[in-house]
Amino acid sequence: MIKVGEPRTLGRPAAEARLRFGTELHELSGGPRRRLLMVDDEPAFELSFYCGTCPLVFRRLETAQQKLSLESMQERLTGALDGPDDGGVIDAFGAVLPEGEYLPLLLDVEPRLVVPGKEGDYFSREQVDAWGIDQFWGLPEHPRTPYYRTFETAVDADAHLYEFVVPMVPPTWNERERVEEYVALMKRGTVPTAVAISTLDVCQPSLGLADDPAVHWGLTHFLLDGHHKLEAAAAAGRPVRLLSLLTLGESLAGAEDAARLPALRTRPRSARVTG
Repeated sequence: MIKVGEPRTLGRPAAEARLRFGTELHELSGGPRRRLLMVDDEPAFELSFYCGTCPLVFRRLETAQQKLSLESMQERLTGALDGPDDGGVIDAFGAVLPEGEYLPLLLDVEPRLVVPGKEGDYFSREQVDAWGIDQFWGLPEHPRTPYYRTFETAVDADAHLYEFVVPMVPPTWNERERVEEYVALMKRGTVPTAVAISTLDVCQPSLGLADDPAVHWGLTHFLLDGHHKLEAAAAAGRPVRLLSLLTLGESLAGAEDAARLPALRTRPRSARVTG
């Protein structure tokens, strides 16, 4: 299921927003600026680099220690939203976001918890096929956090869409009783709603250097609310409804790419076939 709202201007000036995008020098000696997702003025995640041929990245940093859930929305989000503009949820969460244009997407996702380096890890399998291992470290990229895989499908013969849900803090920080409460609710048929700010990064491997040179479309949802719900859904094998606020100004994708996303998200799930 996918429902799409109209693009909306949301958020506060960056200096007043709890969450914002920014850049900083990678090294004190003056290395390239890295692209960051900031929470309360602290770097929370390093994101894909601007170069266009660099790999997809969401890397949790040491200062990522805050969730952005809203107590006033907890009861409203216990069940499923009927539409992307239902119940004032967008306006409520828009107050913590940086000012910009957002495309609201309401999705049903079936999350699968992935631990980096283990079965199902995008960074040690699909990304290595496209970019190889990091030439400095001699290892695959590492997100430094467990994350959820939810969907993938072909964009065309030379491009593939990969979708991720990334918790702001690891699932091991979740309260066990709350996770079990959601597991019980889901087994009784409840579909709760989570909320995320999302980016669409379109990343092209350098031509001639990859085993599989397909373009990777990375749709990455950073959780604002729903950490316990996503873990419960993964444990119970149940769906969660996800309200995604896709940033149009901070994604590494053109307007025409973002416009294709709703249709791509309705396609059948399919893995990338190589070789």
